[in-house]
Amino acid sequence: MSAPRRNLFTVLALLILLHVYIGARLMPDMGLGLGGMLVGIVLLGLSTALVPLGLLSSSLRRRRWSERLAWLGLLSMGLFSSLIVLTFLRDIVLLVLRLAGFGDPGFSHWSAVGVPLLALAVTVIGFVNARRLARVKKVDVPIAGLPDELHGYSIAQISDIHVGPTIRRPYLNAIVNRVNALKADAIAVTGDLVDGSVQRLALHTQPLARLSAPDGTFFVTGNHEYYSGAEEWIAELRRLGLTVLLNQHVVRERGKAKLMIAGVPDFTAHHFVPSHRSDPQLAAAGAQEVDVRILLAHQPRSAPAAAEAGFDLQLSGHTHGGQFFPWNLFVPLQQPFVAGLHRVRALWVYTSRGTGYWGPPKRFGAPSEITLVRLVPA
Repeated sequence: MSAPRRNLFTVLALLILLHVYIGARLMPDMGLGLGGMLVGIVLLGLSTALVPLGLLSSSLRRRRWSERLAWLGLLSMGLFSSLIVLTFLRDIVLLVLRLAGFGDPGFSHWSAVGVPLLALAVTVIGFVNARRLARVKKVDVPIAGLPDELHGYSIAQISDIHVGPTIRRPYLNAIVNRVNALKADAIAVTGDLVDGSVQRLALHTQPLARLSAPDGTFFVTGNHEYYSGAEEWIAELRRLGLTVLLNQHVVRERGKAKLMIAGVPDFTAHHFVPSHRSDPQLAAAGAQEVDVRILLAHQPRSAPAAAEAGFDLQLSGHTHGGQFFPWNLFVPLQQPFVAGLHRVRALWVYTSRGTGYWGPPKRFGAPSEITLVRLVPA
């Protein structure tokens, strides 16, 4: 058996076991009759079948029904995620209560009923949060020795939109309208723009051609570009008028003041395209007498290398701010920051919560954002 097929069977077996666990832990305590038990079994069976469709949604062949299946699969994946977490947390609470001598059949019943209701409520609220247009978050970054000409210099950052199975042209079009309305000096797109090939998604990324700022619109690759054909996407984005920065920089002037905007490929890019190894030192090479150095890097973990290369500010994304509980708890295992403005030696790092979402259309406790970054004197 091939490795991909073996991995698929492993995932399916795990999903079946987890759904059996949910049913076994909740349904007996819910006090369901025979009819209710049968309905519960059918619903868990449907979830077991639909969740894999969510995982495979970006690779579904284009058919009249494929978009609807993708939506069903991704919504099921989001609901299942909350359901398994809440079931597990309920079991921990029940165990603690029993060890403390407070076992209560009434609590067991109502908590079993409450878990799917709460999971459904979180999924509905998360859906509304994910699908609404990202709000503008304004962030002032204090820069020591900032020239007067660069006071208030602004960059509109969008990140992690994930155009794909459920994020299409109208969603991106609304983002572009809001970004252009900010009238920023420059626009930065910090990776994970797409989940799918140019052939599938070129129509839906077309609104990016309307992005407009005096100093330009800049793009750096995220890890999902490398899952989707990075070199083809780089060519397509250049065709749309974006400046793609691959260990490169541009210098913009305001009077006598000079500002550098540099960009590096994704932290893991060299695993897919060896020539795309992320290198902040190379991105800054040749820049002389520059007053402010800004780096666009998809993952926050580029920060130590960016600090070593002498950058003042790094704009990143990748984390989605965790997107929804409990995944926010796992982000620090891989990244130094989950969201917001932080410091690494002399370097400021701003990590966006993302402008779209990945996978399930669900955001809970991690609102999407369009970020307006302004440079201010320290």
